[in-house]
Amino acid sequence: MTLLASIGLLLIRIVLGITFAAHGAQKLFGWFGGHGIEGTGGFFTSIGIKPGKTMALLAGLSELIGGLLFAIGLLTPLAALLIILTMIVAIMKVHGPNGYWATEGGYEYNVLIAIIALGIALTGAGTYSVDALIF
Repeated sequence: MTLLASIGLLLIRIVLGITFAAHGAQKLFGWFGGHGIEGTGGFFTSIGIKPGKTMALLAGLSELIGGLLFAIGLLTPLAALLIILTMIVAIMKVHGPNGYWATEGGYEYNVLIAIIALGIALTGAGTYSVDALIF
């Protein structure tokens, strides 16, 4: 793998992973303008995801852990799977009925995130990843 390709994968993994982990922190801790377990759980219950608080905890952990693993390139296929599954649920339960475009509350962002995660899982995390060091 070339130096530039390795740096490119590193940049993609870090930005996507940290952003996704931050979304998990919003759900779990209320950080970065989030609503924490209580608020997220209430929202989940209101859209039919029950039990709301338990599912908020699982979603938050999936986002936080998946995002951090993805950022450092550790167990990258598992990290990508956590990200992709979270995005599928978001599309099915929240954004799907709104159409494609994010400006209309649609699933554009969710598809973008899922496809980037899938692409990295299929190509590998790159030279500058923990996976490359241990596998």
